[in-house]
Amino acid sequence: MKRLLAALLGLLMLSFATQASAAAPSKGTVYYLVPTLLDEFQTGSVSALGLFLGQVGYDMKTLNADNKTELQQSQMNDVIALKPAAIILAAVDFNALKPSIESARAAGIPVVEFDRQITSTPSDFTSVAGTVEIGHIAAEHAQKLLTGKYGTVKGKILQVLGDPGDPYTLDIQKGFEEKMKAFPSVTIISLPALQWEASAAGTIVSDQMLANPDIDLIFLHAAHLSVAAVASLEAAGKKPGDVMLMSSNGAPVGLDLIRKGWLNTEVEQPLYAQAAAVAMFMDKIVGKQAIKAGEYDVVGLKSVVTIEAWGPNIKIPGSAITKENVDNPAFWGNQKPPTAAIKSVE
Repeated sequence: MKRLLAALLGLLMLSFATQASAAAPSKGTVYYLVPTLLDEFQTGSVSALGLFLGQVGYDMKTLNADNKTELQQSQMNDVIALKPAAIILAAVDFNALKPSIESARAAGIPVVEFDRQITSTPSDFTSVAGTVEIGHIAAEHAQKLLTGKYGTVKGKILQVLGDPGDPYTLDIQKGFEEKMKAFPSVTIISLPALQWEASAAGTIVSDQMLANPDIDLIFLHAAHLSVAAVASLEAAGKKPGDVMLMSSNGAPVGLDLIRKGWLNTEVEQPLYAQAAAVAMFMDKIVGKQAIKAGEYDVVGLKSVVTIEAWGPNIKIPGSAITKENVDNPAFWGNQKPPTAAIKSVE
């Protein structure tokens, strides 16, 4: 009977705690200005940021810019007038949004850069993947794949970038090419898919497979571009394994292509950790408190905060996904968010 009473008391206390938590007032509304909802990373970022910010007490509203710079500038002006607790910005164009960031901060509204680093003006926090490092990892896997085919690192690579106005893709290109410089027997053809349009990537692959039928490996800077690339290869009569493929960001479609044998390597962009880092530091950002440099554990990933000229910057490592580890639930592409609630940094 004592045990039963204790259990009932525990349930009652838990109920009170839950009700108290549910009744806790919001710490404020944070606006997330997402550049587009065309791919799974962007839609996933909305879900993850909403989930994690809710766990630390904030409401979140999202505005989609549909990859239009002028629309995102207009959205920034509208949001500034609403005086939110903070703005999270994933910029369509990192140069064009600089004046909007400065206007928001002049109005006393903290601005967080998410996923797309802007270094030309200060912001209150930046959460990014190690994009140059993603390029390094991709280069290491390209070297392994070419060695597996030829016994040495040589051959021809088609690199399909995203939009050239996006530093995410430019950093990956920088990291990839600086690691491939050591192999002069490798020819790299680099072309951009404007606006990150999958159809543009598909056209690039079709055209280049005609112009350069000896392409050994195609490296695309996002998984949704790989879907279009595979469609073009299939249209050309290719089968899985005929042309080696790699992409980056770790989206579910990329993991599916690994399981189907089309994609050799997907370099993950750590979506859950990038979003969790924003939530972990949101109290300090809103409170305009100092953020200390150093190492932080973000959902199990060792991440580093540095204090840069443009403000506190957390960089979170990505990792390679292959057929050997594709089912690991830690990869965001398997769509299983961390079960432990995010805690604010003290």
